[in-house]
This record gives sequence, C-alpha cells and structure tokens, in this order.
Amino acid sequence: MTTDQTEIPLRHRLRDALAVAIKGRDRLTTSVLRATLGAIENAEAVPADRTAATAPGSLTIEGSPVGVGAAEVARRMLTEDDVRAVVRAEVAEREEAAEAYHRAGRPDQAERLRTEIEVLGAYL
Repeated sequence: MTTDQTEIPLRHRLRDALAVAIKGRDRLTTSVLRATLGAIENAEAVPADRTAATAPGSLTIEGSPVGVGAAEVARRMLTEDDVRAVVRAEVAEREEAAEAYHRAGRPDQAERLRTEIEVLGAYL
C-alpha cells in the first residue's frame, strides 16, 4: 500500500525534511524549516489572557497553583488547515520581505528569501 504525500500531516513532512536537511548540511533549508516549525509551535501557544496566571483571583496566595505543572495550560491543537495557514503566512512574510529587499537594492537578500519561498512552496 503506497502512502500519498497528502495523507502525511504537513508538520510531519516538515520535520522529516528538516532531518534530511540537517544530515545533508543544507543550511538554507534547515534554517527555513526550523523557523517554520517554530512558527507552528508558537501558533499552538495559548493566548496570555487564557493562562492560569491571569485567571480571576490568581493574585491571591491561597488561589495560587501548587505543585509541578500546576500552572501549566494545555496548548492549542492545530488542525491541518491551521498548520497550512501558518506555512502560507510564513511564505507571505518572505514574499513581502523579498520585495522590500528588491526595492532597497539588495538583490542577494531578495534571492535568498525567494529560495526559502520555493522550499516552503514544495510542501503546500
């Protein structure tokens, strides 16, 4: 039974590609994949207004969480569409920056960002 690339979650494909890039010493691909995976991890973070530290009454000593992990808040679970949106946002951010570098007369930086866009585009 063959596995279609679309059946493998995007995050897993990015992590697998990161391992290959690290082993292959591909610095650019490693960098862009690490940044993108970091953006996905950041998207899972719970907004500050929903953390235990900002809960009503959390400033009182008797209401303070006690014990290992007592102040932990579960991370958000991203859907496959959410992960794709984060990757698309990373691409869009690089497109804007590449255009800005191009206008500023920095074609070398613009080209690097366009190469990063190609790397990410292969996974969308």
